[in-house]
Formats: sequence, structure tokens, C-alpha cells
Amino acid sequence: MASFSLVTINILNDLSLWPVRGPLLVEQLAALSPDLIAMQEVSLQGESSNAHWVAEQLNQRNEKPDKIPPYQVALCPKTGRYATKEGLAVLSRLPVRAHEQLDLLTQNRVAQIVRFRFGSDDLLLVNLHLFWQPGISPERQKQVELLLDFLDTQPVELPVLICGDFNGMPGTPSIERMREYFDSAYNVIHKQEPDYTAPTPLLSSSKTRLRKTIAWAMGRRPKPDPTWRGTLDYIFVDPRLHTEACEIVLNHPADDNPQIYPSDHFGLFAEINLSAV
Repeated sequence: MASFSLVTINILNDLSLWPVRGPLLVEQLAALSPDLIAMQEVSLQGESSNAHWVAEQLNQRNEKPDKIPPYQVALCPKTGRYATKEGLAVLSRLPVRAHEQLDLLTQNRVAQIVRFRFGSDDLLLVNLHLFWQPGISPERQKQVELLLDFLDTQPVELPVLICGDFNGMPGTPSIERMREYFDSAYNVIHKQEPDYTAPTPLLSSSKTRLRKTIAWAMGRRPKPDPTWRGTLDYIFVDPRLHTEACEIVLNHPADDNPQIYPSDHFGLFAEINLSAV
């Protein structure tokens, strides 16, 4: 069966706990050994990033380099003042044929478009992190429409996968719009979305707590609700493809500290089959 695997994970652009989070993320990704890893909230450091560090660590653990290709990193910075601070990244063991960025216009957000080769087929992988606003967001809906308009310009024979942190709950307009064209991989397997993908029980750093408090005091975001949990992360799959498996992953704490997780989001793992293409 011709299948490949994909993980999506928002890795949290706050490096306060990265010295303990990073190795835990690598350990759990290595156990999954996916062909593609889509990351959001990647921290940029000059021409490098913590996505490059993860790729290096995973490649060092590759015990069969003659059979399993190394991860290559495709990096996609945000726009404006965030262009040197944060971005998206795809780590791929599969050949990348093309890589481009779609400007989503608000909150300096972008969609990363990667055309990759699997066997004799080319596919499109879209990695994104949409507009942050609790509940229903007209701006997030506009970003989804921008993406759909872009996909209309692509060759119709290219199957598409779209994954990332959509910042939208199941049932909100932006997510329901995606369902008009794509299947949610998790829903295909489980007949429902996850109970939640964020936040994890990860210990909040003092930097994160201060940032949220200031944003609330300035009226930029609602008062933090410590009881809130929701599903914000998805893998949407072209109906021409077959989802063989999809699970919540990157969801185990450190052995020595139950408050240390790879991120403040759980990840999603999917195995996708091309037999229908």
C-alpha cells in the first residue's frame, strides 16, 4: 500500500522551557518517525530556527541513513515585524519540488505551500496558523477564503493536504467551510474531533503569563480562562486520498515532571494512502 505519514504540531514560540521541551519533542517525534512534520510557531534565529535544531536531532538518531532519508527543512517566516521572529516549517524526508508562501494579510500570518513527491505522484501540503480570535472570527474566515482561492489556481490533479493550528473550534464557520472541500483525518477515523488539542497541562512560563495579562489589561484579548480547553488543530485531507490512521500525539509528559510537555498543543499524526489517486 502506498502510504506516507504526517505530523502537525504548534511548538509554542516561547523558548523559556525549550531546554526541557525540545528534547521531549524530539524523543516523541523520533518514536513516530513521520515522513512529514508541519510546525507552527517556529522560533527564528537568524538563518536558522528551532525547527532546524529538531531536524538535526532527528537526523542524528537515524540508524538507517542508507534507507531512510534525512529531514530537510523548508522555512516560511511570517510577514512584517514578525518576519525575523516567528514562522512555519515543514520537515520532510520526501523530495520537495517547490515551496512558496501565501500572505494571509492579517496578524502577519502566512500559509506555507509545499509541493512534494511521493512515489510517482506530486502532492500539495499546506501548513498554516490562522487568525487568533476566540469564537467566530470574520478575519479567520477571510483567511480561509484566501487559501481556497489560491488552491483554485493550482493544477486540479494535485491532491491537497492542509494542516496546522486553525485557531477555530469545530462548528465555527471557518472550520465548516474547510469541511465543504476536505475530510478531517481525525473525524474520518474516530467519527468525531478530539476532545481537545490545546492547551496541554504544560507549565506556563512567567513570560507567557505576563504577556497574557498585559494583553487582557489592554483589551486585546479576553481574560484568561484557566478551565478552557478546545480543538484548534486539524489535518484536512483531499477526498481523493484515504486516511488510514489519525491519532493525538506528542501528548506525554516528561518522566520526571508531569507539567512538562512538548508544547502547549498536542500534535496530530495521520497516515495517508494514495491508492485512490
